[in-house]
Amino acid sequence: MSGFVGVLVSDPWLQSQFTQVELRTLKSKFLSVRTQSGRVTMGDLPPLFVKLKAFSEIFSEDEIKAILQESGKDMGEEIDFESFLRAHLNLQGRVTAKSGGSKSSSSFLKATTTTVHHTINESEKASYVSHINSYLGEDPFLKKYLPIDPSTNALFDLVKDGVLLCKLINVAVPGTIDERAINTKAVLNPWERNENHTLCLNSAKAIGCTVVNIGTQDLVEGRPHLLLGLISQIIKIQLLADLNLKKTPQLVELVDDSKDVEELMGLPPEKVLLKWMNFHLKKAGYEKQVTNFSSDVKDGEAYAYLLNALAPEHSGPAALDKKDPTERADMVLEHAAKLDCKRYLTPKDIVEGSPNLNLAFVAQIFQHRNGLTVDTKKMSFAEMMTDDAQTSREERCFRLWINSLGTATYVNNVFEDVRNGWVLLDVLDKVSQGSVNWKQATKPPIKMPFRKVENCNQVIKIGKELNFSLVNVAGNDIVQGNKKLILAYLWQLMRFSMLQLLRNLRSHSQGKKGKEITDADILNWANNKVKKAGRTSQMESFKDKNLSNGIFFLELLSAVEPRVVNWSVVTKGETEEDKKLNATYIISVARKLGCSIFLLPEDIIEVNQKMILILTASIMYWSLQQQAAEAENTPDESPAASVSSASESETVLSNEVSNLSVDDAAASDTPSPQAGNEQSFEIAENEEPAQNVENEEHSTEVVGKDSEDKE
Repeated sequence: MSGFVGVLVSDPWLQSQFTQVELRTLKSKFLSVRTQSGRVTMGDLPPLFVKLKAFSEIFSEDEIKAILQESGKDMGEEIDFESFLRAHLNLQGRVTAKSGGSKSSSSFLKATTTTVHHTINESEKASYVSHINSYLGEDPFLKKYLPIDPSTNALFDLVKDGVLLCKLINVAVPGTIDERAINTKAVLNPWERNENHTLCLNSAKAIGCTVVNIGTQDLVEGRPHLLLGLISQIIKIQLLADLNLKKTPQLVELVDDSKDVEELMGLPPEKVLLKWMNFHLKKAGYEKQVTNFSSDVKDGEAYAYLLNALAPEHSGPAALDKKDPTERADMVLEHAAKLDCKRYLTPKDIVEGSPNLNLAFVAQIFQHRNGLTVDTKKMSFAEMMTDDAQTSREERCFRLWINSLGTATYVNNVFEDVRNGWVLLDVLDKVSQGSVNWKQATKPPIKMPFRKVENCNQVIKIGKELNFSLVNVAGNDIVQGNKKLILAYLWQLMRFSMLQLLRNLRSHSQGKKGKEITDADILNWANNKVKKAGRTSQMESFKDKNLSNGIFFLELLSAVEPRVVNWSVVTKGETEEDKKLNATYIISVARKLGCSIFLLPEDIIEVNQKMILILTASIMYWSLQQQAAEAENTPDESPAASVSSASESETVLSNEVSNLSVDDAAASDTPSPQAGNEQSFEIAENEEPAQNVENEEHSTEVVGKDSEDKE
């Protein structure tokens, strides 16, 4: 493994203005220009910066050039990376000024994880510390470090080894991380610490956290604002876990008919919580509508009514008789304490309208007493509305994948949230930059139905341009929420994205466009990797039932990084329980390595062909990435050395992929992408591509209603 040091800048203040993810991204762009031109000048920056989304929506290239010229520097003057960063900061400051000085606050779930604001909310910190002390106080490893004193910075020191955050993720969504994969020695070396942080970030993405601006180095440094943003998301996911029909079918009591049930299923959990709160408030005679967890609950009246309705034995009209909001808030919390719901906030937090802590407070009240009845007729109807296990798993996978890309819209329910086309266009723009014509797209909220159809028509059009299989499919199928077609489209999009990453890795090392990599190439790379490591396991196809015991993937992971698998905890995979243990361990080890994957243990045990392909491709991408990184130039190298390193990197990747056996490829039952696709990956100069083998199940051809009717 490599790269735990991160990108270092000599000026500590300058380094503190960027996260490691931002530094790596900007460093990559800086090196790309330097590799092509031999040096980087101020004149190179305007065409580069105007392509960045943060600037493109605010400035034209000429405006960026004018701003940079204000520094007085010659546009032909060569600059180093630090000057590049200062120019970026200068422009970022202009963006803030031009947009009015501030951005609207993000939701709790999509908590701020950028470097723009560095203020720490001490009240929130104290609440999160209390939560950690409560839920992890008896953990065998952590109990010697707990309880944490909220008045100190002990929290930020304790998270630096990565163990606490991994454990907190498992509290939020039990079983996410196999604790056998966490490094829990008293003193961790830099490699082990980096592995824990990598496991933490990839697992956080896998439960729905937005971590696009956080890198492992940020966690190593214990950056308070980033850590609190991440911790708040993890805690919120735990608190809102039951706010859906699958976990709490009694929620169907909040609606009247099937149409309302569909709407309820599409709501984000915080909206469901508001709906639940207003349901009880209305019954209790409270005349106002609560629309947020801030200004609408500041006076404490809504809480007094809510607790009186849910727990009359613990409360009463006394709180409503109080005229002073702080006194009323104090009495509300006294009543809530009898339900064990005081942990997250103080009277001051209620009066000041802290949205994060008020939401957490209401969510805890819901967990302890939701006040919903069991209407058998309505509940059976709700159960009919929920998806089958396979559909639910696929929806979950694609939802988490989309959110991991850092899209502007946080997706809570794929089937509902993609119907206006905007989210899919956003994903397409990230996966295939420049493919979306934003001038022909309509941004939500969209009132006119035909605008949604236009967005979705463009989604289908781009899909066809990317050679997705879309037979007789129109944008209206997405607008209508056709689940089968939506899942099939998203699968092809995710697969394209993975193959694109592999192709771009090759292209970056060569400085030119390569040929396409196919599913068969991924299969053969994996088999060859395992074989070279002296292991005997082989994978016949991505639906090989022998994969269910997990041994092949553990051998593959060990082949790409020998020290990452602890073989003493691996089972033979003969029983169902042993298979699950291995599958859970595989996912955690892959994430610990650096793979961003969203499958579940069941996908390995049942050999879900699609997820097995993505898992294998993710491991392959990580492996090739490490080899490219080892051959790539360091920041201090000269431009000439950069060209030499790029050539060396090209050789490494060529050797990796050219060793694929054509005979093995021909034997694979996984198809190559359609002929004519320009995205290609070079296998070897003198080698013919693997034969295509048809497999209708794997190609996931999307067939529209017209075609189905003909059949």
